[in-house]
Amino acid sequence: MHICCRMDEGLMRNPGKTTEPKNPVEAARRAVRPSLHRRFYARVSVVDGEEGYAVRLDDKPARTPAGRLLAAPSEALAQAIAAEWQAQAETVDPSTMPLTRLANAVIDGVTDRAAAVAAEVANYLATDLVCYRAGAPHALVERQSRAWDPVLAWARATLGARLAVCEGVRHVAQPETALAAARAGIPADPWRLGAVHAATTLTGSALIALALASRALTRDAAWQAAHVDEDWNIEQWGQDALAQERRAFRFAEFEAASTVLRLL
Repeated sequence: MHICCRMDEGLMRNPGKTTEPKNPVEAARRAVRPSLHRRFYARVSVVDGEEGYAVRLDDKPARTPAGRLLAAPSEALAQAIAAEWQAQAETVDPSTMPLTRLANAVIDGVTDRAAAVAAEVANYLATDLVCYRAGAPHALVERQSRAWDPVLAWARATLGARLAVCEGVRHVAQPETALAAARAGIPADPWRLGAVHAATTLTGSALIALALASRALTRDAAWQAAHVDEDWNIEQWGQDALAQERRAFRFAEFEAASTVLRLL
């Protein structure tokens, strides 16, 4: 199972008509991206209730694509989600609302499937990014060590997981005792689990995600650790605009996961 962080019309109430494209170029762009709906509410608020702190649009509760109440377990997190709704202008653009998308994913995709989501995170441990190192050049080897050795040290000291490190991409079987110890560190709470799952898939490392969740890594340190190889290649060969745009979008998703972990 894969958690998909998206919004659809299930959140929208009386969305109105979509804005017509002004020119053929804009029409072509619309053809490859979801249509946007006009903002259909004036006020955004947060109210405390039985299901947590719920986001309200005017006097109506916001809902997830599955029709569930859009509510967070902490007021600070609900206020951050509400701020995304408040920041929308004439149209509601889900691509600018990563916290809302992640909240939807947790409420609709994790709450009732926690075991399956935890298993997905656990699958990354067997081939975790930080365990596979380059043999050369020396500068890259050192950069990987500086970024990844502290993560492995944290896993040993905090989780009791002694994972093996290898050179190259050939699969190396990890000790089952180490994997079991690391799996025990995967959170059971649906919100923390959903955020860890998102961070894991975005970084390619369950250990980086778990270190982030435990605040052993800051958001920026975790992101940098996940992109050691990519940043090295950019320094050698450069980066095109499309790759920069994709990375910026992924960082916004990662920042949302980090925010959830910070505000719970």
